[in-house]
Amino acid sequence: MGWKATSVVEERHRFIQEWERKEECVAELCRRYGVSRQTGYKWIRRYEQGGKEELGDRSRAPHSHPNEVVPEVVDEVLALRGEHPRWGPEKLRGRLQREAPEIQWPAPSTIGEMLKRNGLVIPRRKRSHATPSSGPLAHATEPNIVWCTDFKGWWVCGDGSRCYPLTLTDACSRYLLRCQVMPDQQGWRARPVYEAAFREYGLPNRMRNDNGAPFATAGLAGLSRLSVWWIKLGIVPERIQPGKPAQNGRHERMHLTLKQETHPIPAASLRAQQKALDEFRCCYNEQRPHAALQQKTPGECYRCSPRTYPSHMPEVEYPAGFAVRRVDQNGQFRWRAVNVYTNRALGGECVGLEAIAEDRWRVYFSFYEIGELRAGDEAVRRAKPPSHEQDDDTAKGNET
Repeated sequence: MGWKATSVVEERHRFIQEWERKEECVAELCRRYGVSRQTGYKWIRRYEQGGKEELGDRSRAPHSHPNEVVPEVVDEVLALRGEHPRWGPEKLRGRLQREAPEIQWPAPSTIGEMLKRNGLVIPRRKRSHATPSSGPLAHATEPNIVWCTDFKGWWVCGDGSRCYPLTLTDACSRYLLRCQVMPDQQGWRARPVYEAAFREYGLPNRMRNDNGAPFATAGLAGLSRLSVWWIKLGIVPERIQPGKPAQNGRHERMHLTLKQETHPIPAASLRAQQKALDEFRCCYNEQRPHAALQQKTPGECYRCSPRTYPSHMPEVEYPAGFAVRRVDQNGQFRWRAVNVYTNRALGGECVGLEAIAEDRWRVYFSFYEIGELRAGDEAVRRAKPPSHEQDDDTAKGNET
């Protein structure tokens, strides 16, 4: 037979029942139940005031709080939020302080909690970001060391079609290499634009871009089909950190000029929009002086790269001490009886493994380190990226 379980509330009920029988004094009951006489009298008093319901535990929350926000203040905050649904806690508090400085308005964090409790905040969907580059960003001291690329958002033309301008600049000379109208942001559409630029101007050392498609993915090393192609051409992909547009500030500043010059009145069609972008590119490169170039034009400062675009895609080669494995279309390769996953963008390519310990290998695609593999792992581990150096210009600070 097991022990009978009992609760504190049941013990209080038994204490009151025995007290009602008047067979023992309160002091004797308290000694038998192991409580002080003060506690015994407290429960007797509560029982006399409210019956058995008062023998349960009460809330230990304080009756008042010195930092409690009064309902009138909450109503004022929610009313102002209703008038301005896009205002955040800091803007709401700033407006309320100007209108009624004599009131001690709650902190922005407290106002934010008010908005959450009343269902006035829509949580942002978490997005997976590509891994930034594994090395510091290069300084563009000469033309063709760094090219910068991005899509300049999108807008709707007069015929209802969307326009996604794909832009490509040389970071040193600010030369606008390409400004091409695109119907979407698919990588297979963008590749011919880069190929034409490579044939005309040669190959850069590095290509700097953000972490969005089609330049990068959330997969291993942030590789996409486009960046894999760049690596095969000997171009180092540089990805800025998420939320750090200043690391590509020269290109972003060019985008602001592009928007000011061409976007106020969208063209009637994609063809007409491309004509407007071509006129902007000609003026930007050949006529418009640049303050950072001592009032020279980008066309005066740019020269083509000595690295020409190859007529045939070179095969990826590795040093003699590397173990080479081909990646299948699912992004896997076989290593010591284990299928190891890398990145689907590497499908059909060969990777090289350099031994750095008895059970550890550094994994490369061509010259580009993509991660580390340990014995028994079923996936290549990401390489931890160091902090980046910022670009010399900020997105808003320098004239282009």
